[in-house]
Amino acid sequence: MELYLDSVNLEEIKEASKLGYLTGLTTTPTFMVKEGVKDIDAQILEIKKYVNILQVEALGDTAEEIMAEANRLIELGLPKDSTVFKIPVSLEGTRACKIMVDQGFQVNLHLVYTVQQAFMAFAAGATYVCPLVGRLQDQGHDALGLVQECVEITKRYGYKSKIMFSSVRHAEHVKNALSIGVHTITVPWKVMQKLTENHFTTIGTDRFIQDTRALMNTVKNVVVTEHVSISSSAKIIDALLMMTKSKLGAVAILNDDGSFRRVFTDGDLRRLIQQNGDNVQDSKLDSLPEQVSFTIEVDRSLHDARNVFVTKGVDTLVAMDGDNFAGLIDIQHTL
Repeated sequence: MELYLDSVNLEEIKEASKLGYLTGLTTTPTFMVKEGVKDIDAQILEIKKYVNILQVEALGDTAEEIMAEANRLIELGLPKDSTVFKIPVSLEGTRACKIMVDQGFQVNLHLVYTVQQAFMAFAAGATYVCPLVGRLQDQGHDALGLVQECVEITKRYGYKSKIMFSSVRHAEHVKNALSIGVHTITVPWKVMQKLTENHFTTIGTDRFIQDTRALMNTVKNVVVTEHVSISSSAKIIDALLMMTKSKLGAVAILNDDGSFRRVFTDGDLRRLIQQNGDNVQDSKLDSLPEQVSFTIEVDRSLHDARNVFVTKGVDTLVAMDGDNFAGLIDIQHTL
C-alpha cells in the first residue's frame, strides 16, 4: 500500500521526508487556506523539493479549463512524470481525466462519495480514485463499506485505478485501509507520527535500554563519592545532614584509619527511634553495633549490581576499590 503524507505545512513535510519511504504528498486548497498561504504557486514549488510525487489540485468548470490549469502548473515547473492532478469527480472532470490520461498525465479523481461516482472515475481511466472516509463518516455514512466496494470492483472488472483512502482522522483508519486492501492512503502528519507507537513497545524498549546500560556500564560510572562517608566518631545527627546533602538514604561510616566500617541508613534511624526514643540523634556512630553491609567492586557491571540488590533485598551497596572505600551506589542507579 502506497503511503502519502496529507499536508501543506513545510515543517511537517521536511520532517516526514526524512523517513525516506513515503510515496509522495497530497495537497488541498483548504490546507493552503488553513496554513495562511498567500502565494499558492510558490508554496507548491517549495513543497515539490521535498517529495517524490506531488498530488495537486487542477480546478475548472470545464474539461478545457481543468487541462489548462494542469498545463499551467507544468509550465510553472512541476514535472509531468511526478505530478498527479487532483480533479473533483464530475462529468467534465471525468472528460478531462480521459483526455489527460491519454496524453500521459496522472489524475486523481477525488471527492468520491458513491460507488456510481467511483465507476465513472474507473471508466475514465483515473490513476487514483479517492473516497473521503472521514467526511463520509462525519455525515453518518458507511464509508468503509464504500471503500471496500471500490476495491472489489477494481478486482472484478480489472480496472487499473488505485483506490486512495483519504480524509484519515486517526490510526484506526490506517488499520481499516490495510484490512480492506486499498492501494494507497494519504495520512496527516499528526496521525502518521502515532503509527509506530504502542505502550508495550515503549515498555520493552525502555527495558532493553536499561539492560544494555547495565551490561555496558560499570559501578565506577555511577558511584556517588561526595557526601557519602562520615567518621565513626561523628553523631547520628551529622550522618543525617550528610544524607540530606547526598540525597541518598544511607551514609558510609569509616573508621579513623579510613577503612569501611558499616552503612547507616534511614531504616536504621527509624529502628533506633522505635527502640530508644527521639534522643538518639546525639548518639555517636561508633556506638552502633556491627552490621553486615553488602559491597561490590567498582569494576563490576551495573547488571551485577542489580543482581546483588535483588538477591540481598537492599537499596544501597558499598562500592569498593580493592580494600578502599570508593563510594555508594543506590538501586536507582541500575535502572
